[in-house]
Amino acid sequence: MKGENRRLYSPVVVKEIIEKHGFRFSKSLGQNFLIDGNIIDRIIEGSGIGEDDGIIEVGPGIGTLTQKLCESAGKVVAIELDNNLLPILEETLEGYNNVEVIHGDVLKVDLNQIIEERLKGKEIKVVANLPYYITTPIIMKLLEEKIHINKIVVMVQKEVALRMKAAPGNKDYGALSIAVQYYSKPEIIVDVPKNVFMPRPNVDSAVIMLDVYHEPVIKVKDEKLFFNVVKAAFGKRRKTLLNALTGGVELKKEEIEEVLKRSEIDPVRRGETLNIEEFARIADEIYKEMNNY
Repeated sequence: MKGENRRLYSPVVVKEIIEKHGFRFSKSLGQNFLIDGNIIDRIIEGSGIGEDDGIIEVGPGIGTLTQKLCESAGKVVAIELDNNLLPILEETLEGYNNVEVIHGDVLKVDLNQIIEERLKGKEIKVVANLPYYITTPIIMKLLEEKIHINKIVVMVQKEVALRMKAAPGNKDYGALSIAVQYYSKPEIIVDVPKNVFMPRPNVDSAVIMLDVYHEPVIKVKDEKLFFNVVKAAFGKRRKTLLNALTGGVELKKEEIEEVLKRSEIDPVRRGETLNIEEFARIADEIYKEMNNY
């Protein structure tokens, strides 16, 4: 049975549901329910969801987005941390036989196991209105743990979306930009104003799509070293690359000078001017230097 349930994004319906269950919004869990059908439609369209897709949703709330996901995808697994929302979800999603709600913390559950046991054989996408206080840890878990995901389409704080998408030289460009773009191709689908949530947050939002690479487009000799170099370069943004890397990696200043020379990178440049390929060159030259290549 699909498509016959009432639309959960209606503010009247949301108020009715939370009053019926005596639900109280938790600031600590960053709970803001989406109450705009047009934005939900844009998320579904941007995700390109079809019947062969298996969806992982993080933080379904009362099921506003979940409802539309169920009507578009083959199977939906929704992971909800707040125990108080479980009986609400049981009621609001009652008409759908292709959804499973898991009570748990997305940062602690084994997502590959969930995919293997509940979504096997499907194209996997993560679609969610993420809690803003843990957006970055969730995104990085999804990308770093080599989880078998094709797309990530999530509502995040607009400032974070801009950082993920930023190019070298942009004020938003930083370590998060490099990390996200190492694993995926980001694209902002739609900007989202504050007034489409209940309760209304203090910040504007955006829906961003990360088209996940099966293999990183940049090949590096040591991923951990690569990200250490990036972290060091952006950790001291006011310093030149030579000074920022000195103390940031296990090489002496003169060795870093030689590394930058071989990488054809001007030592007085700053980290925010380097693109991902240049960071990769530096990291590989440092690897060679440290391993006596």
